Amino acid sequence: MQEQVDTVIFATGYRPNVHYLSSLHALDENGTPLHKNGMSTAVDGLFYVGLPWQRSLASATLLGGGRDAKYVIKHMKNRYVK
Repeated sequence: MQEQVDTVIFATGYRPNVHYLSSLHALDENGTPLHKNGMSTAVDGLFYVGLPWQRSLASATLLGGGRDAKYVIKHMKNRYVK
């Protein structure tokens, strides 16, 4: 059985490690992801969850990350699910 894959999720651990995105120009000069509420402002179709202050003080916690994930998924559905 073969499945079509169109999404890849990188889980980088307790501290964001996104240096590999620098070649996409997805990071600022400090190595911080360029985004608004978890949606990349530099790379179309790139999303983040769990970044410090992504949407609130709690964003980098389990509770806040869950809320942010729901928010990002809602926007992904609006964009990709027809």
